[in-house]
Amino acid sequence: MKADALQIILITGMSGSGKSVALRALEDAGYYCVDNLPPELLSSFIEVERQHNVSRIAIAMDVRSATSLPIVPKQLKALRDQGISVKTVFLDANTETLVHRFSETRRKHPLSSNQVDDQRRALTDAIEMERDLLAELREDSHVIDSSLIRSTQLQGYIKQLITAPATQLTLVFESFGFKRGIPLDADYVFDVRMLPNPHYEPLLRPLTGRDAPVADFLKVQPDVIAMRSHIQVFLEHWLPSLTQDHRSYVTVAIGCTGGQHRSVFLAEELATHFAKTHTTLRRHREMDAGLFAANKL
Repeated sequence: MKADALQIILITGMSGSGKSVALRALEDAGYYCVDNLPPELLSSFIEVERQHNVSRIAIAMDVRSATSLPIVPKQLKALRDQGISVKTVFLDANTETLVHRFSETRRKHPLSSNQVDDQRRALTDAIEMERDLLAELREDSHVIDSSLIRSTQLQGYIKQLITAPATQLTLVFESFGFKRGIPLDADYVFDVRMLPNPHYEPLLRPLTGRDAPVADFLKVQPDVIAMRSHIQVFLEHWLPSLTQDHRSYVTVAIGCTGGQHRSVFLAEELATHFAKTHTTLRRHREMDAGLFAANKL
């Protein structure tokens, strides 16, 4: 098998952030999946699978292999130097969400200790320690914030990612609402809360930025036109530098108050514009999480 015929996806990230869900999505897509592979075995494992003509491999590594994690970035570079397609995906979630998930399932965090009285505080400390240990891997990965989205939507995000060309910069345009916090996966954040708000138009309020009446309302607003132009110019100026820096993914987050109208519209407009020259993906955090439903006129 030629090296460039082999595709590897490394799934890593915070405990409780959805790595098992991501692996199931990749397994459904035809990847041979391995959970919790010790980093020391990565190179030999891949060589064995290549001899067996396995063409698509997904591997999960996380803080359970904490002492060996520092060697992973060099291993990934060595694989890429061989011409192997390697994508790394880091699943993240805010600390409050992770604490809630562990409390619901009563699972023990890999780094937590039973020798304390305040279990919630111990869990929070373990999560923050985990963030530090995984920081280097996160820096070189495409990050997905799973704090709000459902398992089915996370699976959809993963399946979107594997269709993007590994050798090209992929732009992810993500809408969100500031009242639920800034997405952890954002590389750039643009605040559009100062723009005219369709929420105050009774006929537009139940709709989203994907609906034609909302789009028609926003397209003629001078401030909206200016904001779209400014973001486009900014990205067009810096994309060549990001490409030269060997970035695989750049997530551009557009935020309004609720993540329903203005941010959705602008994320769609920007994705359409940049799709002419780049691979683009679209995400709408609040919509994808099912936090509101759009009613068609």
